[in-house]
Amino acid sequence: MHPIGASRVSSRRIVVAALPTAALLVVAGVAFAVDRRTITVSMPLGTSILLAAALVGVVTIVVATWRAQVRRASSRAAQAALQSAAAEHRRFLDRLDHELKNPITAIRAAVAVSDAATPQLAAIDAQTTRMARLVGDLRKLGELQTAPMERIPVDPGAIVTDVAATIRDTHAREIRVTLPSAPWPLPAVVGDPDLLFTAVHNVVANAVKYSDPGDAVEIRGIERSGRIVLEVADTGRGIPAADVPSVLQELARGSNARDRPGSGLGLALVRTIVDRHGGTVSVDSHEGRGTRVSIELPVGTA
Repeated sequence: MHPIGASRVSSRRIVVAALPTAALLVVAGVAFAVDRRTITVSMPLGTSILLAAALVGVVTIVVATWRAQVRRASSRAAQAALQSAAAEHRRFLDRLDHELKNPITAIRAAVAVSDAATPQLAAIDAQTTRMARLVGDLRKLGELQTAPMERIPVDPGAIVTDVAATIRDTHAREIRVTLPSAPWPLPAVVGDPDLLFTAVHNVVANAVKYSDPGDAVEIRGIERSGRIVLEVADTGRGIPAADVPSVLQELARGSNARDRPGSGLGLALVRTIVDRHGGTVSVDSHEGRGTRVSIELPVGTA
């Protein structure tokens, strides 16, 4: 027998949940050692089991609340870090635009007033034009990340039809369109119709650019699990497997695309627009066989 208040204790181990940190709590003489995986209860001999059980319940609730607070704090910190990184990225694009615009303008002006028509000057003019387009696209990308965006119901079928008509007019290419029709056409998405047009147009224009006149280009639209899926598929040159993971990044171009003009920002603009609409973009491609770009957008009404 041991007198009341003796130092000998009995321990019971109760696994409850993964916990973010460790702590020691003492309630009514009962010690609770909390770590990432367990709550260990240590109590003097003779302590009422009912009292211990009640205290375990209380401490479990306290620990669960504590864990939820830690999660919320971590989420806020992560969100703040993302916002800071995005702001720094926008500042970089603004600086790049400012630093490059004036020299490019000066070079193009000097070439324009020159009396000598040489291949070298023609090359300089072509490359400065390309750089000016690149700077303009970078500026657009920076603006897209923060600019106010209209949010109204948009008919994705109408967007696809308009894009196909525009490409036919500007590139003289036939675009096959496959969309569900009455009585169940594609439902509306919520967003900015001009930005969504730009996103789909960039993808289709890319398909035309990297395919030959005899290759097929098709736009398909379906509804799947509460999301609209717009697929742009072609039977063109495709993208090398090593380049596919990076093609949605800024300034990324396939290693087999160097013979075609481009800034490498077209699909990055698409990704930014779709991200702002709560959607996703994915690319599936096989070199020599073709490419499929899928845009997924949530169904919704304003």
